[in-house]
Amino acid sequence: MATSVATGELLVGCDFSSAPHARKHIVLALGAVTDGQVTLSSLDRLNTLDAFLDWLKRPISWVGAFDLPFGLPRELVLALGWPLDWHSCMMHYAGLSREQIRCQFAAFCDARPVGGKFAHRATDRLAGSSPSMKWVNPPVAFMMHAGVPLLLRAGAVLPGLYMPLAHVHGAQTKVALEGYPGLLAREVLGQRSYKADDKARQTADRLIARKDLITALEQGRTRLGFRLKLSHAQRDALADDASGDALDAVLCLMQAAWAKLRYQEGDHLYGLPPQADPLEGWIVTA
Repeated sequence: MATSVATGELLVGCDFSSAPHARKHIVLALGAVTDGQVTLSSLDRLNTLDAFLDWLKRPISWVGAFDLPFGLPRELVLALGWPLDWHSCMMHYAGLSREQIRCQFAAFCDARPVGGKFAHRATDRLAGSSPSMKWVNPPVAFMMHAGVPLLLRAGAVLPGLYMPLAHVHGAQTKVALEGYPGLLAREVLGQRSYKADDKARQTADRLIARKDLITALEQGRTRLGFRLKLSHAQRDALADDASGDALDAVLCLMQAAWAKLRYQEGDHLYGLPPQADPLEGWIVTA
């Protein structure tokens, strides 16, 4: 479903966690785009889902890319007999416990041959992202279970998937897109790793990779066509975050900037392909 909305100036990139706490935050990279340059204004860290919802509900307009899946594989939904309308499917999904999700998804996988256990969305295969039904390493299925309902409660428009009935053209508009920082990072680094949550794996090589990635973003050496503007302190903070959470939020910010430019050029789907499956969703810039 194509959506036509008015957008504000704020851009948001979000590195999401389904279980944030004092040492593992949801990170929001906030900024704006002007003349081909994305300026990072701040990095906000939230340590509860309630704080994230409160932020989403603030009376401001934004275009954001969020690092969590927005849909399930059609093959999986058909096999489970769940609703084929995206909003109805997400409401059903949100009503399940994580244990119920794990059991149903595990039963689906157990019935399939080795090497093809998981169902994949078309966008997962193209972007190289984890299957959106995966519940461990990383638990993206639980990220969707936690995050999508909060975006809906905040009244967000999800282009290609959902337009709130209460939306009025010209009102404060929150536009949420599915981001994936790994897609942009691999364009620069190939298969080099730049982050690790485990301190034992937070090596000098990964620090060098983060610095190389930051330099490439600042110089505009990606297909998105934007340069990232940072202060010296911001550059140091991104490099020093060995978990990569802050840098992932900034990568999503760059994807949000690309989507906003597509909208300003007349694409009401923010760069998402019109043929994308309206049940599965699509990763922006994929």
